[in-house]
Amino acid sequence: MSEITRLFGNRADAYASFRPQYPEALFDWLAANSPGRERALDIACGNGQASRPLLGRFQQVLACDGSPEQLRAAPDLAGIGCFAADAGAQPLSAASLDLIVVAQALHWFATPEFFAETRRLLRPGGLFCAWCYSLLRIDDALDALLDDFYWNTLGGYWPAGRASVDAGYRDIQPPFSRISVPAFAIELEWNLAQLEGYLGTWSAVQKLQQASGRDPLLELQPKLRQVWGDGQQKRFVRWPLHFLAGFPNPPHP
Repeated sequence: MSEITRLFGNRADAYASFRPQYPEALFDWLAANSPGRERALDIACGNGQASRPLLGRFQQVLACDGSPEQLRAAPDLAGIGCFAADAGAQPLSAASLDLIVVAQALHWFATPEFFAETRRLLRPGGLFCAWCYSLLRIDDALDALLDDFYWNTLGGYWPAGRASVDAGYRDIQPPFSRISVPAFAIELEWNLAQLEGYLGTWSAVQKLQQASGRDPLLELQPKLRQVWGDGQQKRFVRWPLHFLAGFPNPPHP
């Protein structure tokens, strides 16, 4: 089991509770740009945030993750074919998928072997789409506090691959031409407890805790609560999404 699989498996319940949901318009776009709507696969599905919205848009939705704990913690995967598998070794037939999605995970396994596997799995004209989001934005004061926490407090504890998220996946060069995706974003209203729960799912928080015995969230909380004010007050939270998408197997002429 890889370090990343262990990190997310250890916090699977929190991940299921606090990770933000993606906009429905994104899944409309994915369905509209796939060559068919028969079969879709969500790789590194986590708790199924990108799997569930594909239901109703595709006849069959499959979801895999390297962490069985993540699959067990998912709140509702009814109707989805779930299985544990490494991202680059899928127990599926060649040319059997219309769509492959990877949500907030490609940076952990963006290898030539993985992209070769996506090419094997997709039908001619099949769509591959991965996306990520980095720092949330709220307001100037909270953004400055979270930026300091992200870059300075946690700076030495992010696992390898996280830099690709900060680069918006611009540093990943897939073996196919990229296509543009509309400017989607996650937009929510959260109270302070929801924000703190989300920060607790960050892999660097867990790594710092394991390495030093310190809890960086306990150290951050007084400053965070001072700037936030009334903890029950809802604030608008936004994460811009960044995409890597294309057609690994061009459609037949």
